[in-house]
This record gives sequence, C-alpha cells and structure tokens, in this order.
Amino acid sequence: MTDPGVVPGGRVRHGTGVTSTRAFPTEAYPHNLDPFVLFERFYIDPEDGFPMHPHKGFEIVSYMLDGGMEHEDSLGVTHTAREGDVMRITTGSGIRHSEFPADGDACNGLQLWVNLSRAQKDVEADYEDADASDLPTADRRGATVTTVVGEGSPIDLHTPMEYLDARVTGAWTWEVPDDWVGFVFGVDGDGSVDGDDFGVGDVRPVTDARAVDLAAGDDKVFRVACVAGRPHGEPIRQRGPYVL
Repeated sequence: MTDPGVVPGGRVRHGTGVTSTRAFPTEAYPHNLDPFVLFERFYIDPEDGFPMHPHKGFEIVSYMLDGGMEHEDSLGVTHTAREGDVMRITTGSGIRHSEFPADGDACNGLQLWVNLSRAQKDVEADYEDADASDLPTADRRGATVTTVVGEGSPIDLHTPMEYLDARVTGAWTWEVPDDWVGFVFGVDGDGSVDGDDFGVGDVRPVTDARAVDLAAGDDKVFRVACVAGRPHGEPIRQRGPYVL
C-alpha cells in the first residue's frame, strides 16, 4: 500500500442522527488498518444516540472527550462514562448494547473497533471500564501523554496494541513498534505530522514501524490520538455491526 500522507476525515451519519468524523474507512481512505476496523470521533446531541443493537466479532474502545455517555448491554451492565473515561466491549460471539448521552446534555468522544483474530471470533462477550484517574499520564519531552490502552492502563484487549492521548506542546516523537500498524488522528488544535500540516479530523496512517514526528502549531496545544497494534494478517470483513 502506498503512503497516502495526511488524509482528511469523512463525515458519517448513523444511529438516530449521530454525526461522526471517521478516520477510516472513508472515500478518501477506503481501507481498514489491520488490526483496526474503523476509528471515528462521534458527536451525540441530547435527543440522539444508539438504541439497543447487536455486535459480534471484534472489540470496541470508547474514550470520552466531553460530556457523559450512558451504556447498557445484554450482559446486564449499565455504566455512564464521562470526560477522560474509557469503556472496552469484547463483542465476541455476540452482544447487544445501547449508547445515549447522559444528563440531557450532548457528548462527544472517540470510538475504535479492533478486529478479533479468526481463532478468537467466538470468545465470550465481555465488558470493562476505567475512570480517567485510572489511566496513567506522564510528561514526555514535548508532550503530556495519557495511556488509554497499553502499558500501565487497566484496559486490556485480545490484540496487542497501544492507544495514546497526546497533548503536544512542542516537538514530540511517537515510536511505532516493529511489525505494528497505526495512525494519528487530530483531536484539537493544529500542528504538523512528519512535517505536513495537520488539524482536527485529519488522519495519518502509519503502515510501517518507524518514528512519527509531531509538532504543535499556533494553538500551542496540539492534541492527537496515536494508536498502533499488531496486525492479525487476516482479511477484515465488516458487515454493518458485525466483523466476520
């Protein structure tokens, strides 16, 4: 696959009127990034949301940026995630869940779908969450980084991966591990990725292990999600809410 450079996110509308900025797959980048099925930033108005619906064959990581989101599922779990909180759902052999904004207010966050390998498609459905205070945050040279998934985080997936929420204030380098695939997504502010201008909703696929150079722009705080994982080396077959 050729290097696409910086790609703008695409607008998606689903649920009962939920709008999202999707990183991939989109018309501009019509690919999955094995092991990742899709990634998007969702915006849910108070009267909208996702009524109870089914999923199977993958894992979901929802990370809240603003407001609260109420989760309910067929395992009997009910939980409200708020700013900085994270929820992980292993859909496995099948689960049903709903997502609605809490407290009559709008909310927005990031949602990632991670494929399960062929051998794990039928694992038992499971759920896990963590508060913002449970996620490790460290000052690194040029950035303050919260680990949503990865070393030190209580959130664990079947696929080895790293999910970082980075607030870049100067110049910072993200190292993608050997044999992993990943991407950078613009959350807030502007800056550059590998020398290219980069803003809110932009995505930079990284399909080879290497160092990715990021730098803050005029807004001084350049917030990005940096996600990478070990590919399964298997086709990703998404059929609506299912990944076969």
